[in-house]
Amino acid sequence: MAPLFDWGVKESHRGTPVVVKMENPNWSMVELEGPSEEDLLITDPNSRDKGRGKNAKQLTWVLLLKAHRAAGCLTSIAPALLGLVSAVKRRVASGRTDTDADTDIRGGGREKENPTVKSRVEYLAPPLQFLTNACIILFLIQSLDRLVLCLGCFWIRFKKIKPVPKDGAVDLESGEKGFCPMVLVQIPMCNEKEVYQQSIAAVCNLDWPKSKLLIQVLDDSDDPATQLLIKEEVQKWQQEGANILYRHRVIRDGYKAGNLKSAMNCSYVKDYEFVAIFDADFQPTPDFLRKTVPHFKDNDELGLVQARWSFVNKDENLLTRLQNINLSFHFEVEQQVNGIFIHFFGFNGTAGVWRIKALEDAGGWLERTTVEDMDIAVRAHLHGWKFIFLNDVECQCELPESYEAYRKQQHRWHSGPMQLFRLCLPDIIKSKISVWKKFNMIFLFFLLRKLILPFYSFTLFCIILPMTMFVPEAELPAWVVCYIPAAMSFLNILPAPKAFPFIVPYLLFENTMSVTKFNAMISGLFQLGSAYEWVVTKKSGRSSEGDLVSLIEKPKHQRGSSAPDLEEMKEEILKQQEKVSKKKKKHNRIYMKELALAFLLLTASARSLLSAQGIHFYFLLFQGISFLLVGLDLIGEQVD
Repeated sequence: MAPLFDWGVKESHRGTPVVVKMENPNWSMVELEGPSEEDLLITDPNSRDKGRGKNAKQLTWVLLLKAHRAAGCLTSIAPALLGLVSAVKRRVASGRTDTDADTDIRGGGREKENPTVKSRVEYLAPPLQFLTNACIILFLIQSLDRLVLCLGCFWIRFKKIKPVPKDGAVDLESGEKGFCPMVLVQIPMCNEKEVYQQSIAAVCNLDWPKSKLLIQVLDDSDDPATQLLIKEEVQKWQQEGANILYRHRVIRDGYKAGNLKSAMNCSYVKDYEFVAIFDADFQPTPDFLRKTVPHFKDNDELGLVQARWSFVNKDENLLTRLQNINLSFHFEVEQQVNGIFIHFFGFNGTAGVWRIKALEDAGGWLERTTVEDMDIAVRAHLHGWKFIFLNDVECQCELPESYEAYRKQQHRWHSGPMQLFRLCLPDIIKSKISVWKKFNMIFLFFLLRKLILPFYSFTLFCIILPMTMFVPEAELPAWVVCYIPAAMSFLNILPAPKAFPFIVPYLLFENTMSVTKFNAMISGLFQLGSAYEWVVTKKSGRSSEGDLVSLIEKPKHQRGSSAPDLEEMKEEILKQQEKVSKKKKKHNRIYMKELALAFLLLTASARSLLSAQGIHFYFLLFQGISFLLVGLDLIGEQVD
């Protein structure tokens, strides 16, 4: 080929040719001839200078053409990326997945040529598909149980069914004809200096005859400063005329159950017929006893009256809003339906009134688990006692505002029932209650709602779903991933309709919390070390302004502090909260389990995008982001 540029080159010139070829069609091929031996052996200085100039020009053009070639490669990257994106779009539009591609390979008889696909099909896919089908069955059973509970709640609302005292409303001022039994009120607390003032004030202002009410402040604090503050608060109310006592245990065994058991062993307890229990952050309204105790009149089979919780900080942050959704469903649906139709539910540990005879008949408080409230309720039910839940009687309290506090609370709430199930199963089987009640307690109360729910929630949505993206032979239907969970979340949010905009975060967060609940369930079932861990839920000391105003507006004949004293108490509480908030140095914790699952889910979402599984991709993506936010402690208040 004749050179394009022939200056300084003789026609008779001989040498080694240098050929540079351009693959880009926009460039032409150029052939340059290298220097010959004669050029290298020239002794004439003029000729040598001419040869040097010629070689320099050739080298320049070689470098220029290489630069052109590199530029051509760079310009081809953008079309390649566009081609990849268009290919993904075509796969998504055509619905072609990795499973289809593997089917084509097997159909063409080339499965033996790909050992990875063969081992995946023969060894990984069958057990994964079996586990998937098992979890789907459990998921459907639990969804059916949730649907039945919601239908029961709708029936209660439609028929306007509610527990009422047998003799109707009871007037406490009617003298001898009124039902005014002896009531003992207990306030167990442990190092809760943020809330002790408001709880003691609320209980001391209960509307009940002074001679028939005794208040026990059961302080298990190991901080001497906190003990002194609580003792001074009790002395202040004693001077106001309240019948209140301060108790502190020297040997603090058994956590809350041990505290309550010790208090019930006091000699003066035998003079009382009922006991009301309030945790340190609970603030009962003055008419709480008037609305609960009358249900025991002429109802000798009734052992417990449980009130509903309401929350002073439910709108504090996203975490408290999501907790409010969960607990609203628990009280209005689960507790109310079980109380109306089968007269049994788990005691919530506070905001309830017990018949002391029922506690004694069940064996009293036991320290064998971290859920002493559920333990005493199960044993009382096995002895034939009935329970009533009052959905229209509320007692205000606080929700955990940090993820760390909420995680520890949920760990205790889900490990304890498994400990209790192992201990109570023989007693349930041997008990004299009906077969239906045994079935309800074993399968529905313990297995389905305490064991199966956290198991399938974690296994199905956090393990199996991302694994099916890498093992496409195991299929998980779209209705399991999207439609049924969305329907169940819609049912869960009905008792709290104002929280409807948070339905998607609620669904994602419940799946995220399944890690903690599953871990707690396993530790309780197999009695691992963390099963017996008891951490008092951190309180912020948020008082209810409405309760303080109601206390101020009480009639003068009711005992309690005066309006100026309550105003001072309110101002003091607000000042303490401001001081504490200024001193706190908040930081984020790192949760490695959640971060590891976030990595798995986000990787699976990228795989799902390439395999054209649209619904799976969106679910995995948002669920992975949810795990990432929780793992970095970006939900709720940070801890100090």
